[in-house]
Amino acid sequence: MDKLTIAIDGPAASGKSTVAGLLAARLGYLYLDTGVMYRAVTWAALDRDIAISDEAAVGRLAETLLIEVRPPSVPDGRQYDVLADGVDVTWRIREPDVNMQVSPVSAYRGVRAALTEQQRRIAAVGGVIVVGRDIGTVVLPKAEVKIYLDATVEERARRRHLEFVARGQETSYEDVLADLKRRDYIDSTRKEAPLRIADGAIIIDSTSMTVEQVVQRIAQIVEAAAYPRRRACKGRR
Repeated sequence: MDKLTIAIDGPAASGKSTVAGLLAARLGYLYLDTGVMYRAVTWAALDRDIAISDEAAVGRLAETLLIEVRPPSVPDGRQYDVLADGVDVTWRIREPDVNMQVSPVSAYRGVRAALTEQQRRIAAVGGVIVVGRDIGTVVLPKAEVKIYLDATVEERARRRHLEFVARGQETSYEDVLADLKRRDYIDSTRKEAPLRIADGAIIIDSTSMTVEQVVQRIAQIVEAAAYPRRRACKGRR
């Protein structure tokens, strides 16, 4: 009865995925990174030579593409497996061409509608941490815990560049910084579910925090939110 629905929003590379993965393991919750679903649609569109600018075609793809997120099956640093119509695209959806195209895809109304319904269905059971750009504002506005995780764009670029280097992907810090600034602008100004702080969300600036400090802070917030429910359950016994 005390397992809650946790929504974590924030800009690209703010640490949402890392924090949510560790928090889910700590709490025994399901971790759903909704961003991988938009990336999977983007990858599939590029793979099938569907023009990213063709909103109707990309929307139809999102309605039919089978996206599965599962526990990791390969010990290569991944937090989960991502499959698109049965194809393992876990690392492919992190490649630069997908990074460059995912923001416009995620702004398409048809794509968002198709994937939002899947996200709500998964979260309905509770005990889930859902990560994205519009979880607390659109997908799960009634989530018991809403977090907005942020950091300066320079710090976010530094983190993302280190990720690329660790995976052997050649790119410069300057290119990563420029890409994040571009994505921030698109995400915050798009017509469909723009990136913003949800009502009731707790803002955490992780610029000067370690990952463990952020995880600990959110765990404390979850514990505080769960306490009244546990008391209510005991009172009904």
